[in-house]
Amino acid sequence: MLYSMTGYGKAEAHYGNKIIHAEIKALNSKNLDLSVRMSSAYREHEMTVRSLLQTKLIRGKVEVNIWVEQEAGASALQFNTDVVAAYVAQIKEISCAQGIEMPGESLWSILTRLPETLVQPLTVQTDEQEVALLMKVVGQAVDALCSFRQQEGASLERMFRQKIDNIEALMREIEPYERGRVERIKERLTERLSELEGVSYDGNRLEQELIYYIEKLDISEEKQRLTNHLAYFRETLDQPIGQGKKLGFIAQEMGREINTTGSKSNQAEMQNIVVKMKDELEQIKEQVLNVL
Repeated sequence: MLYSMTGYGKAEAHYGNKIIHAEIKALNSKNLDLSVRMSSAYREHEMTVRSLLQTKLIRGKVEVNIWVEQEAGASALQFNTDVVAAYVAQIKEISCAQGIEMPGESLWSILTRLPETLVQPLTVQTDEQEVALLMKVVGQAVDALCSFRQQEGASLERMFRQKIDNIEALMREIEPYERGRVERIKERLTERLSELEGVSYDGNRLEQELIYYIEKLDISEEKQRLTNHLAYFRETLDQPIGQGKKLGFIAQEMGREINTTGSKSNQAEMQNIVVKMKDELEQIKEQVLNVL
């Protein structure tokens, strides 16, 4: 079964008056490129989170965001009482010195707009229960990502099998042209020689040269190797997770045989079929980069 490298997963959980969020995005990459951004409250547990991610995510450019928000109704900000008291003392001092009346009900409105009067509450030490819940949320996000990858991988696998079948069918279409071209080459050479007035030739030597020429154009080995590569590609699709690099190597070898077949094709019909095979293979190469 194939897994795609691209995917998305998200999970959340409630703890006290907080909501813990974990979001994971993954794109294709040659290796595991892991980027983790998390709330400062959980920074000390980053290595544990990374260890979990590295165990479950094999390859890909992975971005992980972990954050915490207060539930509705919970106070997200607190008054900095020392700063507020200092502001009030200064306002009183200035009022007395300048003979200005102290503000009444508008004082609170003034204070809340002054710098540093409202601050985030001090981070509370996380307990074991909260850390365990954090790891559970991260694990759920990873599972959601893997489920997404599996769905995408199933779609890729269907596409690969269809393209492999198409290449195999196109390879069979070459056979009728391959069988008839020996006689056509012989006829063409004989006609050209007959056009040369006063020139005689040895029929046996012509047969020898014709055999040599045909051997240079023979694509039997290329067809056999391509057949083997197609079969190996199908076998690799059924292997355990992590076939992406191997499928890429097989696709490269398939390309070698198709290119050689094209260079040996001396008929327009054969060359047209080779172009179609290349088109099918190019689509495989593009998508195999997304396979885990």
